[in-house]
Amino acid sequence: MNFINIFESNDWEEIKSSIYSKTSQDVERALHASKIGLEEFKALISPAAEPYLEQLAARANQLTQKRFGKTIQLYAPMYLSNECNNICTYCGFSLDNKVKRKTLSDKEIIQEVEAIKTHGFNHILLVTGEANHTVHIDYFLKAIKLINPYFANISIEFQPLETDEYIRLHEAGVYSVLVYQETYHKEVYKTYHPKGKKSNFNYRLETPDRIGEAKMHKIGIGVLLGLEDWRVDSFYCALHLDYLQKKYWQTKYSVSFPRMRPAEGIIEPNVIVSDKNLVQLLCAYRLFNEDVELSISTRESEKFRNNVIRLGVTSMSAGSKTNPGGYAVEPESLEQFEISDERSVKEIAQIIVNAGYEPVYKDWQSEYK
Repeated sequence: MNFINIFESNDWEEIKSSIYSKTSQDVERALHASKIGLEEFKALISPAAEPYLEQLAARANQLTQKRFGKTIQLYAPMYLSNECNNICTYCGFSLDNKVKRKTLSDKEIIQEVEAIKTHGFNHILLVTGEANHTVHIDYFLKAIKLINPYFANISIEFQPLETDEYIRLHEAGVYSVLVYQETYHKEVYKTYHPKGKKSNFNYRLETPDRIGEAKMHKIGIGVLLGLEDWRVDSFYCALHLDYLQKKYWQTKYSVSFPRMRPAEGIIEPNVIVSDKNLVQLLCAYRLFNEDVELSISTRESEKFRNNVIRLGVTSMSAGSKTNPGGYAVEPESLEQFEISDERSVKEIAQIIVNAGYEPVYKDWQSEYK
């Protein structure tokens, strides 16, 4: 059975009703369960679990230290291009935004890499818009060849590709691929993605399978918090994670928690996700899955990021720029979204140390893959 079959056997409104009907007794059973499954996960993300945040946080802290120790991995996103053929109503790179577009040249890629390396990073996340005529598999492979000598670990967040293309990227040195469904609410997905390849819901939904078939070392998934009901979307994301781990059991997994941020020409959030909501979600994921990596980006505020270090998070971006050339080449080019935590890498590393944790600047040494 593939994930499309599993996805279609779960009705959005029925899942929503099930989550919102959970009681305090359901939450307490989940908190004390030796094994937390999808039904228990529903209870932990339900409104009924809100009074139990302290217990959730304590257990999340315990489980994270047991599996990952007291470490926080730091990484830098590097945007290669803001060109995009998609219209996405929540993204600054959307095709209908009449702004200056930029794709980094070979020389500019090296300039950006050298600027990032001055901060001590050994783990980089490469990001582009979706523009097949400009940023395609040959461009990706060339960029990775240029970047490889500088970093122990390369992750990518590109447009969905075919299995054979992911195999080529893996062979070129890519360690991890991130792809977000944005929302699992199929009935409204098209309203957020009215034009472009990204409007094909099923093709995007099947992308993690193609990454798994390519035997990539790690797959990252997530939803854009603020598009639809975060509790229901997060259940589907957990359902997807559960399926992937069972089918591609040799692969590592991460979940990211991007909340909508201001950007050029985008819509306002449809649903407000509070800090309290996000803390509940982070802790619920840690109880649901002890092994999954949980990532928080500079979309979040300084105060929030300071306080979630102990709550299950295992990786954070730092000193981020969300525009191509943002570190050295062209700092004023179009951003995908505004960052909130603008502190330097050094400042964030010190916050981590002050919390009693160790900042780690790479994910995994390539020689051990």
